[in-house]
Amino acid sequence: MNQSGNPAPETTFQGMTDFGIQVLLVDDQRIIGEAVREMLAGEADITLHFCQDPTRAIEMANQVGPTVILQDLVMPDIDGLTLVKFFRANPATRDTPMIVLSSKEEPKVKAEAFAVGANDYVVKLPDKLELIARIRYHSRGYISLLQRNEAYAAIEQSRQHLADQMEAAQKYVRKLLPAPLQGQLATSWVYVPSTELGGDTFGYHWLDEDRFCVYLIDVSGHGLDSALLSVTVMNVLRSRSLPVADFGQAGKVLGALNEAFPMEEYGEKFFTIWYGVYDRRTATLVYSAAGHPPALLFEGNATRPVPLECEGPMIGAMPWPEFETGSRQIPAGSRLYIYSDGVHEIHKTDGEDWEFDEFIDFMSSAGDASRTLPERLLEQVRQLNGSDVLDDDFSMLEIRWGSDA
Repeated sequence: MNQSGNPAPETTFQGMTDFGIQVLLVDDQRIIGEAVREMLAGEADITLHFCQDPTRAIEMANQVGPTVILQDLVMPDIDGLTLVKFFRANPATRDTPMIVLSSKEEPKVKAEAFAVGANDYVVKLPDKLELIARIRYHSRGYISLLQRNEAYAAIEQSRQHLADQMEAAQKYVRKLLPAPLQGQLATSWVYVPSTELGGDTFGYHWLDEDRFCVYLIDVSGHGLDSALLSVTVMNVLRSRSLPVADFGQAGKVLGALNEAFPMEEYGEKFFTIWYGVYDRRTATLVYSAAGHPPALLFEGNATRPVPLECEGPMIGAMPWPEFETGSRQIPAGSRLYIYSDGVHEIHKTDGEDWEFDEFIDFMSSAGDASRTLPERLLEQVRQLNGSDVLDDDFSMLEIRWGSDA
C-alpha cells in the first residue's frame, strides 16, 4: 500500500493500471471475517480487508479502494440495507460491486437489496469456490470500468489541444495493436486512421498452446468516444473479462459482448466484429461475425477467396439469442484477410462508389510481390479516393499459414 492507505497500483499493459482485486468485508462477527480470510488465503492476487465496525465501513472503503464489497445485512448500530444506500451515495463506492450476505434466502429482502443497489446476494457462508468465483467475476468487470474511466480521464485532460489530442490518441491505439508474427503462422497488417479517428482496433493472441485467437472491431461513428469504446472492447477480449467458459467458442464470445455492451449504455455506440479461433491440432478455424464484412480466405494456392461470414446483428444494437458460428478447414499455404468496411466502401473521384465485387477482383489480382496485399490495397484505395486522406479508418489484417502448417 502507499502512504495514503490506498492499494499501490501496479503499472501494466501499455500504461493501463492494474488495480488488483481488493475485497472489503463488512461484518460485525469476527468469526465470519476469519472464515472468509481462510477461504481467500490461497489466492495470491486477492487482498482481503475486514471491517468489523459498520460505522467505519465508508471510511475504510475510501482508504482501501475495494473492487468488490461483501456486506452483511444484519448488524448492530446500522441497518444493512441503509449501509448499501450509503455506499451508493458515496462517490468513491458509487459503482463498486456489492455482494450482500444474509443468513437465509428471503425473496423480499433480496428484492430490497437489489433495489437499493446491491449487485449480488449470497447466503452465508457460501462454498469457497463459489465465493471466489463471484469475487473474481464482479472485480473483473469493475476493474475494466476503472481502466476505461482512466483512459477517458487521460484523454479528456488534453481536449483543449484537439490536434495534439488526436495525434496522441492515434499513437495510443497503434501502440495497442499487436506486433507482426513470423513463422508457420505469420501475420501482417495495415492500419491508417482517418483524420477524425474512427473506431477500428484489432488483435490476436494464443488462448493456449494450440489455439490462436484473432479479431477485428469497428465501432460506429468517429472521434474519441468511438476509439475508446473500441480499445475497451479489445482490452476485454485480451484480458478475457467476460463470463465465457471457453473463448474458443466464437459465437458465445459475441453473445457475451452483446450483453456487456448495450448501445444505450455506451453513448448509442454499437460495433461490428469478426472473431475467429484457429486450432493447429486440427487445422480448423471456427469463427463468428456480428454485422461485419466477411473475412476472405484464399485456400492454399487459390486465386479467388472464400468469404467467411455469419449472420448476426451489430453488437449492442439489440438482444440476440445466439450468434452463428462457422467452421472451415485451413489448407497449408492459405491466407486470411480480416478488414473493416473502410477498406472497400470508397467514394471514387468520378462520384461513383467502388463496388464490393470490384474490391474482390482487386484482392484476387496478382500484384507486386515485394509488398503485402494490404499495402497494395491501401495504395489502390488512395488512388480511387484521389487523396491520401481517407473518410474512414483503413484496417486490414493478414494471416498466413506456411506450406507445412
